[in-house]
Amino acid sequence: MDIAAASGNLYGMKTLSPRLAARALILHENRLLLVNAYGGGRSDLWCAPGGGVERGRSLHDNLIREVHEETGLTVTVGDPCLVNEFHDPRGTFHQVDLYFRCTIVAGTLDPSWRDPEGIVTERRFFSRAEMAGIRYKPDSLPAAAWEGDMLYDPLEPIIR
Repeated sequence: MDIAAASGNLYGMKTLSPRLAARALILHENRLLLVNAYGGGRSDLWCAPGGGVERGRSLHDNLIREVHEETGLTVTVGDPCLVNEFHDPRGTFHQVDLYFRCTIVAGTLDPSWRDPEGIVTERRFFSRAEMAGIRYKPDSLPAAAWEGDMLYDPLEPIIR
């Protein structure tokens, strides 16, 4: 039995695999690009652009696609800098986000840009000082963006 088949049923026990996502840490003029986490103003929570990984595509290819969809920007993907897990303690949701340092190679933020999936409706750059006045996830985001070390931020409860 191959790994893909075993992931759904391991030794006769049903398993739920965590969802995998790739996210971009983009510093431009010492400001971090963040997007709203919930479309339509349902929440004031901000996060790094990125999203779910599609099977059969590399993490880098997925991230380039997600950043473009959410921001209209084209990026190159650099080194990984953060692994973050979050979950719903009352449910089955568990996601592992892999963050990569990225550099803008084309485009500018345009308020008229529309995410084709309609999830991200707002995007902007924040200084580290400005981040103190907003809600964002994960908690380790500023350290990962500005301090340069590879970080692991274990299992945080999901918030909305």
